[in-house]
Amino acid sequence: MILAAARASFAAKGFGGTTIRGVAGAAGVDAALVHHYFGSKDDLFMASLDIPVDPRSLLAPMVAEGPEGAAERFLGVFLSVWDDPEVQPSLLAVARAVMDPASQRLLSDGFLPVVILPVGQALGIDRPEHRMPLVASQVVGLILLRYVLRVEPLASMESDRLVATYAPTIQRYLTGDLP
Repeated sequence: MILAAARASFAAKGFGGTTIRGVAGAAGVDAALVHHYFGSKDDLFMASLDIPVDPRSLLAPMVAEGPEGAAERFLGVFLSVWDDPEVQPSLLAVARAVMDPASQRLLSDGFLPVVILPVGQALGIDRPEHRMPLVASQVVGLILLRYVLRVEPLASMESDRLVATYAPTIQRYLTGDLP
């Protein structure tokens, strides 16, 4: 009941417009119960996505190694998760949901500030609020073309080749000169 209320709120109001108190009220429970089970609003958001992995914990070791070579490590983690046949169906459901106009704020108001922007901040890059949406543009495009639409040659390309192709652009977004 709490997760259903959270999903509805995040989809309708975005991350910024959703409150723990509002989710609790919609679920008919006390806000303390939401905090007890889900902790922070960030954690509630991740739980509401109903994916079997928490990208924040998967990306933490990649971030710990610093900004140089971060794009290759990021893409390696990303592709290993998306190519996992046990995880992919849940991720596809989320990807399709964010394309629905009623849920599009899940990406812009939720996933970007909760998962993607903190990666840039933890890497210590300058202007992460500018750079990380550029990174996300490449990753979301790759998700759409490789996994949702299954466009060739991306759909069948070996992950090592994808990393070699995408990493230079993503690394430039992370650490290179930008206009």
